[in-house]
Amino acid sequence: MIVLKTPQSTLLAVLQSVSGIVERRHTLPILANVMLRKNGNQVQLTTSDLEIQIRTTAELGGDEGGFTTTVGARKLIDILRTMPADQTVSLESSQNKLVLKGGKSRFTLQTLPAEDFPLVQESAEFGPAFSVPQKTLKELLGQVGFAMAVHDIRYYLNGILFVAEGKQLSLVATDGHRLAFASATLEVEVPKQEVILPRKTVLELQRLLSDAGGDEAPQIELQFANNQARFRFGGMEFVTKLVEGKFPDYNRVIPKNHKNAITLGRQALLSSLQRTAILTSEKFKGVRLNLDPGTLRVASSNAEQEEAQDELDIDYGGDSIEIGFNVTYLIDALANMQQDMVKIELSDGNSSALLTIPENTSFKYVVMPMRI
Repeated sequence: MIVLKTPQSTLLAVLQSVSGIVERRHTLPILANVMLRKNGNQVQLTTSDLEIQIRTTAELGGDEGGFTTTVGARKLIDILRTMPADQTVSLESSQNKLVLKGGKSRFTLQTLPAEDFPLVQESAEFGPAFSVPQKTLKELLGQVGFAMAVHDIRYYLNGILFVAEGKQLSLVATDGHRLAFASATLEVEVPKQEVILPRKTVLELQRLLSDAGGDEAPQIELQFANNQARFRFGGMEFVTKLVEGKFPDYNRVIPKNHKNAITLGRQALLSSLQRTAILTSEKFKGVRLNLDPGTLRVASSNAEQEEAQDELDIDYGGDSIEIGFNVTYLIDALANMQQDMVKIELSDGNSSALLTIPENTSFKYVVMPMRI
């Protein structure tokens, strides 16, 4: 049976859209596979890692009739990548195997039965669905995603806090050393939600969401249950487990009424930090910021007694402050902002700094100082 017959570019794009969650090595070999469920000309593709499940349906030609199997997702993608984009490829079933043909190439792939594929058990009690522009959510994820923890023992930090209320959508991420907050005002009221989305889900959404704007901007439909979220967008359905636990009270972490503030060009500061970062120590990545009226000096040194120093002219008349930071934390924030100017508020050399966008309360970034 010809399961599908379509241009290489079509099949590759569909496979790549669902395969981001597939691990190459897994305790369950079948989780390295994509499930193909054929119904007429339509083929439904499903992947799972037991906590996240992604599903999409595409018209991919082939014979009429029904057929279901699972085949190695990464192998299929790796083979397709080596073929010309305009080449017609086909997948044919043959004695518990799938044969991929394209031009004069032929690949025989092992399959595993679809009934053994562990689908995610979807909650029976999802709350009301609501939609937001994909572009809005993608931008918010980009503004905070870099501050998520990685493999932290405090598992609730390995993700982002998603807060929806009224017309306000806010996302927060922290790894204990820094905190990023971003919010957007929506055109419609949304049901009240406060959940923690896992790190892997956040990374997949950033990869898959569209950033097209305009009147016909694509939307993402969201639904939440006690321990699950379901997203529908661009012909895809994405179900994920939520992180259980209590996220830190981010409002207490964001400093208020710092008495010293400077506003300067984001790109100039970013370039200065990137230059001085070259000579920081591999382990601590520390830079010193010396703030004096009219001048900001950025300096670093390392164990080989090498030093870097950079100076920026600034409009500043406040206290003289010397403060140290992990330079990566500052670069991450500045590189993920789009605006031309950044505002930095400081109290003294021992208190956390607040980075914001001038005249804009929708983004806040808090970074703890470090001793150098």
